[in-house]
Amino acid sequence: MEVVAAVIPARLGSTRFAGKVLYPFKGRPLLYHVWRQVTKSQEVAQVWIATDSGEIARAAESFGAEVIFTSRRPRTGTDRVAEAISDRSAEIVINVQADCLGLKPSLVDRVVRHMRQDRSVQYATLARPIGNDRELFDPGVVKVVVDQESQALWFSRFPIPFLQRPSPGQRSAQFVYLAHIGVYFFRRAALEAFAGWKQTRLEKAESLEQLRILENGGSIRVFKTTARTISIDKPEDLKKISGR
Repeated sequence: MEVVAAVIPARLGSTRFAGKVLYPFKGRPLLYHVWRQVTKSQEVAQVWIATDSGEIARAAESFGAEVIFTSRRPRTGTDRVAEAISDRSAEIVINVQADCLGLKPSLVDRVVRHMRQDRSVQYATLARPIGNDRELFDPGVVKVVVDQESQALWFSRFPIPFLQRPSPGQRSAQFVYLAHIGVYFFRRAALEAFAGWKQTRLEKAESLEQLRILENGGSIRVFKTTARTISIDKPEDLKKISGR
């Protein structure tokens, strides 16, 4: 059976919220809560935290996580994941963003099981319906549109598709908009291909690494869910978890 590994790329230098992965929540760093959920997956054999930060490494080791030190060269989280697993065994690799709180292990297992059954899926990710216009017009909430076979057509921080003649009221109620969830699934060869490509023009424009796959002709299968995760991109986002 194919070996499945999850890697959580973590760095201190977030431009919008420096050090966010170590921000304390319920007595633990935010990073711990992401790591803990992933370790509950039935299909994932190994979970690593990949970082170039000694501070993050010490925090991760304090709660029992295995750490892989990477260089400072990776341009994106996925590039860091590719470097981290370069000399380790794994046929399916999952990149879980370090600020993706509330990820359900059952969702991870669902995608992995599908990839084991359908070897044509090289890249995969998750998406959920957008529930209000605040999310729809928030550039921190990445939008995705898919074709009739749930293959990603495009990702954007802008609301896509654009409703040319919207009715009065909430636009999010007039179309099933999808929010991307920050988890990526790769077959090993597909991940290595990603890391070998140069960063693309549109990837840089939107600051969305998954666009590199689409711009190079790859297909990303999008698995839909109603489960909600929370991404902490800036200090104000901490309000989203204050009542949890």
